[in-house]
Amino acid sequence: MTRNALPDSPLASLHKLVWTALSAALIGAGAYLIVPIGPVPVSMQPFFIFLAGYLLGPRHAVLAMALYLLAGTIGLPVFAGGKSGLGYLLGPTGGYLIGFLGTAFVCGLARTREGALPWFRGTLAGLAAVCVAYALGAAWLKTVLDLSWTKAAAVGVLPFIPWDIIKVVAALAAARHMVRLGLTPDGRRA
Repeated sequence: MTRNALPDSPLASLHKLVWTALSAALIGAGAYLIVPIGPVPVSMQPFFIFLAGYLLGPRHAVLAMALYLLAGTIGLPVFAGGKSGLGYLLGPTGGYLIGFLGTAFVCGLARTREGALPWFRGTLAGLAAVCVAYALGAAWLKTVLDLSWTKAAAVGVLPFIPWDIIKVVAALAAARHMVRLGLTPDGRRA
């Protein structure tokens, strides 16, 4: 079977679910790669969320993120620093974790119907996706820590902007390379 025949294969749905589960595992692995700089750590987790969106599309990227959140909520140590549980999800970083559902969805909108992943469209989707996470994360951080909007933005948004721009570009470059090689859940090359 060639890669181009995969979308018509009866195993195509199973193949996409395997990619979804693998993406959830990579999101969890990315949470372990952290630089602690305050109440919200810098991690590689967003890189893998962007990558999941770019490769899986909106529906399966959200499913991967939801699977990751479920794993952490039921006690698997997949949140930043090996944390887990509902208490962590409701803590200061919980808004970012929930916002990542929207991040995955928005990045998933970057792929064209033909399977291509243009730079401009991907970058725009990635930056919009970051804004979704920032909006929900800062609002939750403000609420949980009883901060002003200015302080919540200063602590939970501003330090992360350069890092997240780099992650968007790196995830987009990686996804575009994978698409060119046909290393995607649907096996299509652009």
